[in-house]
Amino acid sequence: MKKELLIFGSNGALGKGVVSTLLKKDYDHYYFFDFSFDEQESLTGNNIDLIKIDDLSVEKNVTEAFAKITPSKDKKLFLFSTIGGFAGGNNVMDTPEDEIEKMFNMNFKSNFLISKYFANLVGKSLSGSLCLTSAYVALDPEKKKSAYGSSKGALSHLVKTLALEGEEINMSVNAIAPYMIDTPANRGWMKDADYNSWQKPEEIGELLHFLFSNHHFISGNVIGLKQRFDP
Repeated sequence: MKKELLIFGSNGALGKGVVSTLLKKDYDHYYFFDFSFDEQESLTGNNIDLIKIDDLSVEKNVTEAFAKITPSKDKKLFLFSTIGGFAGGNNVMDTPEDEIEKMFNMNFKSNFLISKYFANLVGKSLSGSLCLTSAYVALDPEKKKSAYGSSKGALSHLVKTLALEGEEINMSVNAIAPYMIDTPANRGWMKDADYNSWQKPEEIGELLHFLFSNHHFISGNVIGLKQRFDP
């Protein structure tokens, strides 16, 4: 029995941290998807494929990405998606239409299509597990983040629905919902914050491995990651 891992958005700040953790785990093959790879080009090897992708809110592009993966009844498939984006700062009454479309394309539609094609692969394989990236604001709404929060809320609903459907094909589905991830961009945005309280990408990688290792009974959860602390 083989274990294969797919990571969408592997070259972003969250993706790189997750990759550094999960490369040390017991997966037989890794597929890393992103729009570009910079230093990740050095990761190519016998058990690693780097696959460049285009706009994942376009179904044709998602179809082409998943065409690289071969299902098999002797495989377990695991997928983590970091795909998404942020826009905010406007009240509902001032939110432009293009911001709504952008947030739903990036955060919901792209991940809906990823989930759709992954489920089709798992249905032809032994079993599988999917984890998406929601956001804490989907669990606890904030002002001036309506389009972003709504798109992440829709993603959380997708997780609950797909977890029910996944029972038919031995597929579990979960999502993480971070409040703030410790990335260079977020540090630049909030220069005076307490960075120790932010989730570390490498630690999120350990959480993902735990979910995947126990995929046969952990499903349908949107896991809020509000704050970390060191004892």
